[in-house]
Amino acid sequence: MPAAAKDPRPCSIADTLAVVGEKHSLLVLREVCLGNGRFDRLVRNIGAPRDILAARLKRLVEAGILEKVAYQERPQRFEYRPTQAGLELEPVLMTLMAWGDRHLRDDRPMVIEHGCGHDLRPVVTCAECGEAVRHEDLRAHPQAPGWTTSGPEAA
Repeated sequence: MPAAAKDPRPCSIADTLAVVGEKHSLLVLREVCLGNGRFDRLVRNIGAPRDILAARLKRLVEAGILEKVAYQERPQRFEYRPTQAGLELEPVLMTLMAWGDRHLRDDRPMVIEHGCGHDLRPVVTCAECGEAVRHEDLRAHPQAPGWTTSGPEAA
């Protein structure tokens, strides 16, 4: 059945952005992955208003990207830690950082060291052949019924 002209393309990128695409969400994940999961540190390091930050944290916990863990009982205080799903987003953060370093900055405000001892320079590779991903090597095959690479099929 052809897709209705008003329906957007089914897309995992759009689905992901619905969860982490709000302003400050990926910065929250950055800080939590750096070990700064306490609210006051998040406020300081991200610069988001407290109410906005609280909303982003709630959304990331509900989405299963972060978990809220008590670190003090009286008064009760919590910190946020990445779940497995959150950790799987860390390469996305590293790739965004590398792109920003190359295209938006003259300096590198942070360097991430890989376990091998060298500065991390992330590269997306094919899991089958190990080659670096290049635009000219990619071919899209839409799987959503009624869609082609150029858009919805004609009715």
